Amino acid sequence: MNHTTKGIVLRTVKYGETSIIVSVFTELFGLQSYIVNGVRSSSKKGGAKSNLFQPAAILDMVVYHNEQKNLQRIREYRWSVLYEHVFYDVFKGSVATYMVELLTKCLKQPETNTDLFYFVEDVLMHLDRASPLVVANFPLFYAIHLTNFFGFRISDEYDEQHPYLDLQEGLFVAQAPNHHMYLEGTNSEVTAQLLKVMQPEELEQIRLPVSSRRALLQHYETYYALHVPEFGHLRSLAILQEVLG
Repeated sequence: MNHTTKGIVLRTVKYGETSIIVSVFTELFGLQSYIVNGVRSSSKKGGAKSNLFQPAAILDMVVYHNEQKNLQRIREYRWSVLYEHVFYDVFKGSVATYMVELLTKCLKQPETNTDLFYFVEDVLMHLDRASPLVVANFPLFYAIHLTNFFGFRISDEYDEQHPYLDLQEGLFVAQAPNHHMYLEGTNSEVTAQLLKVMQPEELEQIRLPVSSRRALLQHYETYYALHVPEFGHLRSLAILQEVLG
């Protein structure tokens, strides 16, 4: 049966001479794998088709869907969003790559989650038109708010009496925990600020030195590793930190 759905491309793998297998986070079916034939030919038309399956691309698709199969097929596909900068700007491209990898590591089952889909779609479009100051803080904002959809949201209860963020529990607490997995001082305070940000444009108001952003990104990776089974490490993180300076 044919279904019309949006999809966010996560990963593409070569298959055979001219085909690819693409992992897509779809609006209707969650995480799905599709085989797409004839997109790697040397012709101009084939090259244009392959461009649509870059990670972070947002597509409109007509797909065949069979719940009994792990590999589905796409009947039709076209751009849903035409980025102006994400695929051409090294800074925004690096942030998008980080966002896609972080999402991919969190998605474990092909379950429908339209709220998550709309969140990721929205932040990618915000990233495309974001100012440099917003882009610099964008990975921090995304990492903090993505947790809302996977059951380990950090509780926004920071104050002078609760200045420590326990990464194991996802809670701001009054005293330093008996383990080393916690944030304090500026790292804890900035995390509380990020939790209150509702729209990416507000990130311009959070001014951070490069060293603080780098440290926070490492801490947030630790937080995900504590709460997502088999999370491992983010390969895009080192590149992101280098590009954003």
